[in-house]
This record gives sequence, C-alpha cells and structure tokens, in this order.
Amino acid sequence: MSSQRPTPADPSRRDPSRKDPSRRDPVDAIAEQWATVRPDLDTSAMEVFGRIGRIARAMGDRMEQVYAALGIARGEFDVLATLRRSGEPYTLSPRQLSATLMLTTGGMTGRLDKLERAGLLRRSPDPHDRRGLQVTLTEHGLELADRAVGAGLAVQTDALAAALNAEQAGRLADLLRELLLSTETPRS
Repeated sequence: MSSQRPTPADPSRRDPSRKDPSRRDPVDAIAEQWATVRPDLDTSAMEVFGRIGRIARAMGDRMEQVYAALGIARGEFDVLATLRRSGEPYTLSPRQLSATLMLTTGGMTGRLDKLERAGLLRRSPDPHDRRGLQVTLTEHGLELADRAVGAGLAVQTDALAAALNAEQAGRLADLLRELLLSTETPRS
C-alpha cells in the first residue's frame, strides 16, 4: 500500500454524491461545513473515518437488537462467540478470554458470572494449573452462540447486500483490511 497522502481535490470530482442531493449523508454536510470555514483543509480522511464510525454505531445498534431478542447483550455474545470459535471442547481460560476481548479481568468476571448463572457456560479448575480456571460452553451456550452468530450475520449480510454487490463488498473488505493493518501497526 502506498504511503502517499491524498491530495486536495475538487470535492465534486472526488465524490459524485455531492452532485446528486439524494446520495448525500451527514458526513457530506460536515465536510461542506469545514470547506466553508477552512477551505484549506482536505477532509477526505475525516470523511472515511467518519463514515466508518457511523456505520459501526448503526450496525452495533442493530446487532444489540438481534442479541437482545435472544436474551443476551453484545458483550455476552462476544464471550460466547469467542468460546464457540475456539473449537471443541469450547474451553478457554479467563485470561485468554480477557486478552481476546480486550477486557479487564474485572469486566470479564462480571460477564462470566452472568453467563454462568444463565447456564450458558461453566467454570472449572484447570487440570494443568492448580491456580487457574477453565471456562467452557454448555450445550445450551453452544446452541445459543450458533443461533446468535447466524442471526447477526443475517443482519450484516442484508445491510451489505442492500448497498453493494459481492465484488464491491469484497473490494471494500480488502481496502478496510489494509486500513486496519495500517492503523493497528505502531508507527516508527
């Protein structure tokens, strides 16, 4: 990926939505406000990250609704899904879960307590570490994780298909991967 920075361009040439009022979004309005008060700024990066943030919030809200209908919150789904995708026997340590989900041990304990009370997972001593614990999905937790991931993917797939064809979605995924790798890699 090139490290060249985007150069300021005529906004109407860079973004066809600026010519068609029906294809405008709130980020277009923000960029236009900046163009009015600071015409020297190139807001193209703000437009990309602003849209990513808005999409993440909107889809996060939709996912919360899907999971709520199944009786769990998004954070609880994250725990169940992490255990499920770890493969049989669907067991990880609390430390592994915390690292994967980027949670403090205190935050993880609260989620595990709630999920254990609901019968979706169980904690047991780690046979390889006398001080450690293992967290394992129950049959009920496995079934719920599978239902939740299927329902969530259906919502995400519908949202993507409403706006992009398969080729466009693939290109977008590739571009976002490059952007994510770039933003998560420490700069020297």
